[in-house]
Amino acid sequence: MPTLTTTVVDELRLRLRGGVHLPGEAEYADTCELFNTMIVRQPALVARCAAPDDVIAALDIARRHDLPVAVRAGGHSVAGLSLCDDGIVLDVRAMDDVDVDPDRRIARVGGGATWAQVDAATQRHGLATTGGRVSTTGVAGLTLGGGSGWLERKHGLACDNLVAAELVTADGRFVRADADHHPDLLWALRGGGGNFGVVTALELTLHPVGPEVFGGLALWPVDRGPELLQRFRDTMRSAPDGLSLALGYVTAPDENDIPTDLRGRPAVLIAGMYAGDVDEGEALLADLRAAGPALDAFETTTYAALNSSLDDPPGYRNWWTAEHLDDLTPEAITRIHARAQDLPGEPAQLFIVAWGGEMTRVGDDRSPLRARREGFVVHPLLLWSDPADDERNIAHGRAYRDDLRELASGDAYLNFLGDEGEDRRVAQFGVENHARLAEIKAAWDPENVFSANQNIRPAVGAAAP
Repeated sequence: MPTLTTTVVDELRLRLRGGVHLPGEAEYADTCELFNTMIVRQPALVARCAAPDDVIAALDIARRHDLPVAVRAGGHSVAGLSLCDDGIVLDVRAMDDVDVDPDRRIARVGGGATWAQVDAATQRHGLATTGGRVSTTGVAGLTLGGGSGWLERKHGLACDNLVAAELVTADGRFVRADADHHPDLLWALRGGGGNFGVVTALELTLHPVGPEVFGGLALWPVDRGPELLQRFRDTMRSAPDGLSLALGYVTAPDENDIPTDLRGRPAVLIAGMYAGDVDEGEALLADLRAAGPALDAFETTTYAALNSSLDDPPGYRNWWTAEHLDDLTPEAITRIHARAQDLPGEPAQLFIVAWGGEMTRVGDDRSPLRARREGFVVHPLLLWSDPADDERNIAHGRAYRDDLRELASGDAYLNFLGDEGEDRRVAQFGVENHARLAEIKAAWDPENVFSANQNIRPAVGAAAP
């Protein structure tokens, strides 16, 4: 690890409102504690950034001393891209203001805010935008990478609702990207990840949602899996855009509200919500709820409560992947159910998201994210505690991809993946969109300063903006 001189550290302390933290300090340790405990990295220092000027100052120090940089907000990157070794981590969590303009239906969100903060602020006005199904996830990271959530079928992905962003670029400029200022950059930010700068604020379109909605989950014994996969598929094939559901293979928790014969046992759940009239939602879910669940917890609830009800617990080792399927064919159902019989224990899960609706209608002119056309995404999320179980869990996650490869589209959605290489990164965008992103990357970050992400390498010879 490089040792920065006292003069350099003192200069940064003088310039930053938020503070500078070195190894051995509690604030440093807090920044380096990520959602995925498999990730252990040692930055040279942490710069707590309370305003864009702090970001500019930290990037200036990094540039002058040739240090790598990473940006830490929610810390939910499964690949650990919120940290870097031997460099400067820009911890932007202090920039977490959420301001709602209910008349314009716009939320202005700080680059360090989480979805729980956004939902709480917007729901006071009966408004919401598509956010992550885990409320502790950072808004910026999820949105820049796409942004799958319960409202995606009715209102598009989170990135589709991004109307403006403010960011600090690699050379220290403070830039606003919107329809009238740097529209190419805004296009790149709608799914191209953190490749183009440190986003300090986002402006997101809001929609009337709730605050009351009909949603929740139901649980069945695992041997009902094939039947429920078919019911889930058939429901979502003809569902209105407002209905958003996912099916999961899980281990039912050992808790009082779980039926005794399911506690600690493999189970199948169907979870989700209807973004519309509560009575309509109850009617749309009647057939699934009539399939004899051991637990039926669908009810009238609030959107904000629903959007935090499936929060993944912190403190576990994580490994994720995904495959995209046009349909849940009989062969796919057979393979998925067979593999899920060996699912490691709680809290590992297989999560199958039904896509469709508005998110599939967004064209390449608005977002580079092309991998959004399929009907279903099969998403293993392996979580465990003991490092001795690493090999078993990772092998289980990879096995789904092996089982489904010949049935899958080949597309990828990077927010559901760890670092799976260049081919998977290109698959999210398609060759043409990826090439355009590389041109924009070269224009704004020709030296690839922002490489601690699902990295898009800059094209050679692009003109500066």
